[in-house]
Amino acid sequence: MGFLSSAKRLAGLSLGLLLTANAMATEESQLIESINVYRSQLQRCAGNVSSELPPLSADPRLALSGANVSNLQQAMATAGYPMKNVQAITLSGPRDAAAAMKAIQESFCQIVLDPQFVDVGVSRQDNQWRIVVARPLLSARLGDWQAEGQKLLAELNAARSKPRQCGSQSFNATTPLAWNAILGAAAETHARDMANNNFFDHQDRDGRTPGDRAELAGYNYQQIGENIAAGQDSVRNVVDGWLKSSGHCANLMNPQYTEIGAAYATDPKSDAGIYWTVMFGAQ
Repeated sequence: MGFLSSAKRLAGLSLGLLLTANAMATEESQLIESINVYRSQLQRCAGNVSSELPPLSADPRLALSGANVSNLQQAMATAGYPMKNVQAITLSGPRDAAAAMKAIQESFCQIVLDPQFVDVGVSRQDNQWRIVVARPLLSARLGDWQAEGQKLLAELNAARSKPRQCGSQSFNATTPLAWNAILGAAAETHARDMANNNFFDHQDRDGRTPGDRAELAGYNYQQIGENIAAGQDSVRNVVDGWLKSSGHCANLMNPQYTEIGAAYATDPKSDAGIYWTVMFGAQ
């Protein structure tokens, strides 16, 4: 009987440790979710207003636990993450994800609102937090922009074929989109402009909006919309990112849109390396 009692105490201790570990993992997941909500909205940071950004993808290789990481590049190599760029935020003191997010907004908004980063990892030990954001090396072999645009069309239509919750908005499955060459050319122009001039925004350097660009291309529209992405090197990753962002998701599920044009462009000198544009329209 004594052995049974001892076993019960050990089981209780193990369960307690498990619950504590799960609670910590939940706090880390909550912080990633909070960062992505923050990125999805216009934010004022360091005197500038950010664009609406797609969510960061949680990558377990970026959850660098343990002692101080003095050499991030070496840590990334050890973790097997083929990085192009990486930055880390270290916080000391926040008791939970909400407090950690407040500290990030106050002191590190420029890092989490940097459009070049596409992946994130969070590790925590007591009140010590490490948030790592990174951009991987481009590894996918892509076709030309028209071929990848057609792949995007297929992925978007697959997404539209199912009911979906985009933030607080519910969407029924809706009709497939058709390809429009004029919108494709306008999308390629904007993707190329972002890549060659190293910016990430719906408004171009001349102040033109998606509607302006569609009109200049000769597209007579009743409704126009645009999704952009940067850093992801595959159509699947681009669409997955948009589906996790309420605004991007609502755009691609909008039943009023009937056609799209889509493209990507690369420039190794740019921060994100690769930029994507999809223009949604209805005539």
